Amino acid sequence: MLNANDILSDAGLSKVQKIAKLEELLSEARGLQRAATEGGMDPDDGVTRNLRDIELALDQLNAEKPETGAATL
Repeated sequence: MLNANDILSDAGLSKVQKIAKLEELLSEARGLQRAATEGGMDPDDGVTRNLRDIELALDQLNAEKPETGAATL
């Protein structure tokens, strides 16, 4: 499974492609975090860290900031 650093370091992807892949990962990570919160899963399973890594990678690419907060989970 790709992670944020894999996408950032992929020289074969354009900036736009990297942002698109990172946004897809972000959506998946938010879904996992939401499931963990609602389903009683272990909150310390790395999902939060993965979410933060993706957000930092998007920052590095100067991507538009997605909305954050409880309503986006």
